[in-house]
Amino acid sequence: MVSGAEINADDLIVHPDGRMELSETVQEGLKVSPLYNHDLAPVRVQERNWSTYNYVALWFSMSACIPTYMMSSGLIASGMNAWQAIVTILLGNTIVLLPILLNSHPGTKYGIPFPVLARAAYGTYGSNLPALMRAVVACGWFGIQAWIGGQALSTMFGAVLPGFATMLGGPYMGYAGSQWLSFAIFWGINILIVYKGMDLLKKVESFAAPFVLFMTFALLLWAVSQAHGLGDLLRQKSKFESIPDFIKVFIPSLTAMIGFWATLSLNMPDFTRFGHSQKVQTIGQVVALPTAMAIFSAMGVMITSASVVIYPDAALSELWDPVKLIGRFQEPWVVVTAMFTVALATLSVNVAANVVSPANDFANAFPRYISFKTGGLITGLVGILMQPWRLIADPNGYIFVWLQGYSGGLGSIAGVLIADYWLVRKTQLKLADLYSAEGAYSYRRGINWTAVLATALGCAGAWVGAFVPALKELYDYGWFIGFGLALVSYYLLQPRLKQS
Repeated sequence: MVSGAEINADDLIVHPDGRMELSETVQEGLKVSPLYNHDLAPVRVQERNWSTYNYVALWFSMSACIPTYMMSSGLIASGMNAWQAIVTILLGNTIVLLPILLNSHPGTKYGIPFPVLARAAYGTYGSNLPALMRAVVACGWFGIQAWIGGQALSTMFGAVLPGFATMLGGPYMGYAGSQWLSFAIFWGINILIVYKGMDLLKKVESFAAPFVLFMTFALLLWAVSQAHGLGDLLRQKSKFESIPDFIKVFIPSLTAMIGFWATLSLNMPDFTRFGHSQKVQTIGQVVALPTAMAIFSAMGVMITSASVVIYPDAALSELWDPVKLIGRFQEPWVVVTAMFTVALATLSVNVAANVVSPANDFANAFPRYISFKTGGLITGLVGILMQPWRLIADPNGYIFVWLQGYSGGLGSIAGVLIADYWLVRKTQLKLADLYSAEGAYSYRRGINWTAVLATALGCAGAWVGAFVPALKELYDYGWFIGFGLALVSYYLLQPRLKQS
C-alpha cells in the first residue's frame, strides 16, 4: 500500500493524490460477480505506471495515420484552401479535447475502463448500450485501418518480390489476390498484439511515435528538395466567395473533425486507468492531441503540394495517398522503409484506438464468457464484415457521411457520462458497486432508463436532419446537438443521487 493511504468503512483505499482502489479482500470477493472479470477489474494503484511521455506517445502514434495525413484532402476538395483546412482540423481537435479530459478523470481516479464507468450512468446492464454503440464504430475503424495497413504491406512486398502483385491472380471484388493476402497478414498482426496485452501495446506506441514522426519529416524534406519548394497547393485560394458560403461547409467539416476522435472521448478511461496521476495524463493529452493532429495533417498538405510538381502526370487523388505516392519510388529499399513506416503507424493507431475499447466493450456484455482477447478477435471479424474498402473509397463520403454521421450518437453518450459523473455525482463513485448486480447502479433490472432516454433524445436531435431536409443544419452540428441535448436532458430528468 502507498504510504499515507487511508481505508474507509467500505474498504476503499484512498491515496493522498486522490486515486482510489479496493482492498484486496473486497476485490477478491468481487470475483464471484457475473459483472467481473480480470480485464475489467480496477487497476491496482501500484500498476498504474503510465507517464506523461506514454500519453504523448499514445496520441502522436494514434494521430500519425493515413486518415490524418489525408484528412485535409476532403476539406480542400470541398472548397477550402490549405490553411483553412488545417485550422479546421486544429480547432476540431481542441474542442474534442474537453470531453476527452472530462471522461479521462474517472479512469485515473478509480482505475476503471470505459464500459465499467458507463455502468454508473446507464446501469450495470444498461451500460451495454453505449459500450456496443462505441464498439460498432470501432469495428468500422479497425477495418479501415487494417485495409490501409494491408495496402502498405502489399506495396512493400511488391518492392522486394518481383511479380508479387499478380502472384495470386485476381482481381477479386476489385482487388488483386496479393492485396487480400496482405490485408489478412496485417489483420493477423493486429490480433497478435491484442493477445500479448497492454504492456506490449505501450512498448509499440512508445517506439512508433518518434519513429513515424521522424520518417514523415524525412519524406517532407525529400518532397520539398525534389520540387525545389512547396508547390502551389499551399497558395491556392479558397473557392468560397463569401463567409456564409464558407460557414455552410465549415460547420459540418468541424463536426466531422470532432467525430474523428469522438470515439476516444468516450473510452479514454481504457488508457487513463493506467495513469500514474491526473497531472500526468492531463498534461500528456493537452500537449499531444491538437499538436499531433495539426502537424501530421499539415505535413500531408505540404508533401502533396510538392508532389504535384514532382509528378505532374499523376492524379491529385493519387498523390494525397502516401501509399500510392511512395509506390512511385524506384529504389526498393526506400519503398520498403517507407511502407514499413506506414504499416507501423497504422498498426499503432489501430490497436490503441480501435481494438482496446471494443475488446473491453464486448467483454462488458458477457464478462463470464468474453475476455479482452476474445473481444479483440470479435472486433477483427466484425471489422472485416463491415467492408472497410468501401468505407474509405470516397473521401467526401468518408468525412461527411461516416465521420459526421456517427459523431452525433457518440456525442449523446458523452453528454450523459459527463452529466452523471461531474454534475450529478460530483466525481464520487461507489467502486465496488460498479461490479455488483445488486448495488447502487442496479437501477431497474440493471438499466437506468433516464440515461437511455437522454441518449435517444440526443441521437434524435443529431440525426433528424439526415431525414428532414428542413432540419439539415441540426445534422451539420450533430456532435454538438447530441452532446448538449443528452447532457441537459439527463441532468434535468435524473433524480439527484446521494452518495452515502
